[in-house]
Amino acid sequence: MTAAFKLLISIVFAVILAFPVMAQSQADYPEAVETRARDIGRQLRCVVCQNQSIEESDAALAADMRKVVRDRLVAGDSEADIIALMRDRYGDYVLLMPPVQGNTIILWAGPAALLLLLLLWWVMSVRRKPQTAAPIAALSDEDEAKLSALRKSDQ
Repeated sequence: MTAAFKLLISIVFAVILAFPVMAQSQADYPEAVETRARDIGRQLRCVVCQNQSIEESDAALAADMRKVVRDRLVAGDSEADIIALMRDRYGDYVLLMPPVQGNTIILWAGPAALLLLLLLWWVMSVRRKPQTAAPIAALSDEDEAKLSALRKSDQ
C-alpha cells in the first residue's frame, strides 16, 4: 500500500466516524436563544459525566437537557424557571454551584474547616515545648572507680 492510499483510507474512516456527531447537532435557534442557552447550560451539570456542564458533555442525556433548555427559552421561560425545572427533575446535584443550605453546608464549609484544623494542628505542634532529657545522675564512688580502671586499661 502506498502512503497516499493509507492517508485516503484514514480520511474516509474519520469522516465515517464523524457522522454520528454531526447527526446530534442542535436545531437552528435564534442567536439570542443560543447565547442564553449556553449561559444556562454552563450552570447545569451533566448527570452522566458528573464533572462537565451540559454544554461540554457529549452524553446523549446532556444533548436532551440542552434541547429542553433551548425549547423552554423559545417558549418564553426565564433562566430561573429553567433552572428550577432542572432542579425539580434532577435535584440540586444538577447545579454546578449548589446553593448553601443544610444538606450542602459540608461542601461549602468543609474545605475551610479542614484548612483551619490543619493550621491549628501545625501551630500547636510548633508551639509545643521540646521534650528535655532527664538530668544525668552523678556516678557513685564505686562506679567512678570502675570507670577510672577501664580508662587506664585502654591506654
